[in-house]
Amino acid sequence: QVQLAESGGGSVQAGGSLRLSCAASGSTFSTYAGGWFRQAPGQEREFVGAISWRGGRTIYADSVKGRFTISRDIAKNTVYLQMHSLKPEDTAVYYCTASQVISARSEQYDYWGQGTQVTVSS
Repeated sequence: QVQLAESGGGSVQAGGSLRLSCAASGSTFSTYAGGWFRQAPGQEREFVGAISWRGGRTIYADSVKGRFTISRDIAKNTVYLQMHSLKPEDTAVYYCTASQVISARSEQYDYWGQGTQVTVSS
């Protein structure tokens, strides 16, 4: 069993940066791929990015490629989402997830955090 808790959300002006953290409990988290999804009001949940369990591979949605970076600290059981050059359209609730395989498909993720709000003002 894995429990995930996001932190680091908040409000920022366009062009700014935020770093989200996802702290996991459960000794098996280090063997899971870590992912980030987001959901804006009135929209479906969308994939942001993911990192393999060893951290050697990352994948990103085209909308965030070049601006967002995912990393993980295995010793701390934590996955990070560093966000730069934020835009108003990045405003959403961001969710941390864990899966046995790195994937852009939400149905392949077994565990989800409660989410953290990111608001980008113009």
